Amino acid sequence: MLFKLALRNIFRQKLRTAMTLGAIVFGVGGLILSGGFVHDIFHQLGEAIIHSQTGHVQVFRKDFMERGTRQPERYLIDQPEQLAARIQALPEVDEVAARLNFAGLINNGRRDLAIIGEGVEPDKEGRLGTYLRITAGRQLTDADRFGILLGQGVAHSLGLAPGDAATLVMNTADGALNTLDFEVVGVFQSFSKDFDARAVRIPLAAARELMFTPGANLLVVTLQRTEDTAAAHAAIGALLDPAQLEARDWRQLSDFYDKTVQLYDRQFGVLQWIILFMVLLSVANTVNMSAFERLGEFGTLQALGNRRRDVFRLIVAENLLLGLLGAALGVVTGITLALAISAVGIPMPPPPNANVGYTAFIRVVPATVLLAFLIGFAATVLAALFPARRVSATPVVEALRQSN
Repeated sequence: MLFKLALRNIFRQKLRTAMTLGAIVFGVGGLILSGGFVHDIFHQLGEAIIHSQTGHVQVFRKDFMERGTRQPERYLIDQPEQLAARIQALPEVDEVAARLNFAGLINNGRRDLAIIGEGVEPDKEGRLGTYLRITAGRQLTDADRFGILLGQGVAHSLGLAPGDAATLVMNTADGALNTLDFEVVGVFQSFSKDFDARAVRIPLAAARELMFTPGANLLVVTLQRTEDTAAAHAAIGALLDPAQLEARDWRQLSDFYDKTVQLYDRQFGVLQWIILFMVLLSVANTVNMSAFERLGEFGTLQALGNRRRDVFRLIVAENLLLGLLGAALGVVTGITLALAISAVGIPMPPPPNANVGYTAFIRVVPATVLLAFLIGFAATVLAALFPARRVSATPVVEALRQSN
């Protein structure tokens, strides 16, 4: 009977109910849209990092990341093909590609530029680097024995284009000087502007010839699903000798991603509190106005034998139903808008330190939808507690006087 009466009261106060529902729907829908947008940023940023630079997991010699950047020839994996075959046998793994890092100079016949280079397995890297955009020429292939792929910044600095000749000059693993001539086959643009300003890629066989070594610095592991990263990372780690080798997943390799996630998490947390207080204040204002207008009604209920706690429970029950209805409508509205916006997409400029824009979407994340529902519902119920307590505590005589 309590909820039946509360439901009738809700639809009897149409204007107040509409105002309250509007505030709840706006808050819940806003949380779903903003949360879905933030999760899409996380997803797209992560996939861009994975499929343009890091892969899902990388295996390398111990201390390579801290000390091997300047002297990669000192941190080579012995017999990388055998280790790659063992990793490839894991069920989560899609592909394993070897990389050989080097540092040196590139010459265009007129001047030199310091670069960081990677010897790669071209066809495997082509499948991994789906976020690597070729802005001129074409992707490197296994058939390009002496082909070279230039970062956009390198190509711009030296005025090189596909078909031009370039010479790499570097030290071998034994410290001797070595050079090889290459033909530019393409220019790439990755997620990172700084990377493109110094990076070049050549076939792994050519890099090994330059460095006089059969080894590799990295084994880059691509998984069938990004969600399996933690399990695959643990399984790969179990295959390694911890005194010689280590494995890191893409989040450990990308400090920029973790900082971005922390920033947006804090911003979204502040937004959740803002919306919570907004719904609280809106609903509290509406409930206060409604309670004042109905003070005579509540006095009559008490005069007929209802206790103060019955009046309190009635007001709370009304807002509990309003919270459920408003939060449900907010969820439906938020999901509908998310799907409609995602069907069109939101053109976004390049993020900081990047030079590639992207199309954002609103992802419908179950955890975010549930959180938005609970915030809308809880805010509505909490907003009713103070007015309900104040009205139920009003003396009967004073409440009845308001009906005149």
